[in-house]
Amino acid sequence: MAITIDEDCIVFLILLFSWVEYLWEQYLSLRQLKIYKTNNTIPEDLKDMLNEESFKKARLYGIDKSQFKIAKELYSIVLTTIILYNKWIYSAWKKSEDIALFMNISPDREILVSCVFMTFVTIFNFIVNMPFTIYGIFVLEEKHGFNKQTVGFFVKDQMKSLLLSLVITLPIISVAIYIIMLGGKMFVMWLWLFTTVVTLILLTIYPSVIAPLFDKFVPLSEGSLRKGIENLASRLQFPLSQVYIVEGSKRSAHSNAYFSGLFGAKRIVLFDTLLEKYDEEKKTTTGCSDDEILGVLAHELGHWSCSHIYKSIVLTEVNLLLLFTAFGLLFKYSTLYTALGFPAGQEPIIIGLIVVLQMILAPYNSILSYFTTALSRKFEFEADNFAVALNYPNELKSALIKLGKDNLDYPIYDKLYSAWYHSHPTLLHRIENIKIQLTNKKKYN
Repeated sequence: MAITIDEDCIVFLILLFSWVEYLWEQYLSLRQLKIYKTNNTIPEDLKDMLNEESFKKARLYGIDKSQFKIAKELYSIVLTTIILYNKWIYSAWKKSEDIALFMNISPDREILVSCVFMTFVTIFNFIVNMPFTIYGIFVLEEKHGFNKQTVGFFVKDQMKSLLLSLVITLPIISVAIYIIMLGGKMFVMWLWLFTTVVTLILLTIYPSVIAPLFDKFVPLSEGSLRKGIENLASRLQFPLSQVYIVEGSKRSAHSNAYFSGLFGAKRIVLFDTLLEKYDEEKKTTTGCSDDEILGVLAHELGHWSCSHIYKSIVLTEVNLLLLFTAFGLLFKYSTLYTALGFPAGQEPIIIGLIVVLQMILAPYNSILSYFTTALSRKFEFEADNFAVALNYPNELKSALIKLGKDNLDYPIYDKLYSAWYHSHPTLLHRIENIKIQLTNKKKYN
């Protein structure tokens, strides 16, 4: 006997899970906030590199970030509830049909109306989240000395991001809807193959086409650091094409380093904030020495050597296939649409994608997120182990501590909070792991 679920029950179940997830994550945030407020003692492993002033700054930064996160998530869940309760998704679709009609586009041209709808939704999300974006950059980050953006740079950056999002998203959505409209028993496979190809293309062109639209990349000048990087790449037979410095300091004082390039030659990118420099005004040194940067890059090249990028892509594609299979089974269920306010018989494919992939499958997405986060931490430990095996344990350890200090990364975290959110192990866990690897290395040598 078939099980039927009425419209109100569907909305209730979606909201129930949303609120359960929200309350769980708020509980975790409150646990971490308590640690920020009550732990005033520098961990023993960090006492040589971290003074009381730096530890206090990191703690206060953590408190502010946690409180900001709590407020932002409350805003998000209330807005989601209002949207579903008032059936605003249908209202947005109806408004999109009106806009399309004004542009001489017939409402029965579903792909074009869907593009109008996605533009409308993207701009709506952009606007309703803008107060938190502005506060996060110009109040929170500014207060703790990280924001380097001018108002003009911020506006230009945001407009560029919005436009690029639409330019990339709308053609992909149009083709995806067309594939689904063609139907047939194999549409799920064709949809999956299409998204796989698009993903690989975007990953390939991002470093050379998309990233330079937002930041300036300049080749690292000749010197000991460049020579050290080239020697490390040669030692590992890493297909290095170029080493770039990205002017991240125009946006933020946070530091990072990474390599990019999916196939063939690859590039290494260092944030200019990662390079060691002395601040005359504050009488402090930030960034890392050349040897410490090599330790960081030994870790990054560990990701390459262990094929972490390719493993992540494979897992992502398997997950996409599962999601699209579930979509194929559920998107023709008429009650999903009437529950959102659509009249009987009107079942836009883009709405089905949103409802099934983001709402109905939300519990699956949350569980998957937990396991992928845990897998990411495993990958990070493996990359650290690779750096230790290359004889960079002290350089990596020192760099991690310095970067934690420069980024005001508070080193003490609640175990449940860390397990749920952290894609990287905590600083203390990484230092402990490096010590264990060193001990084992000495034991077997």
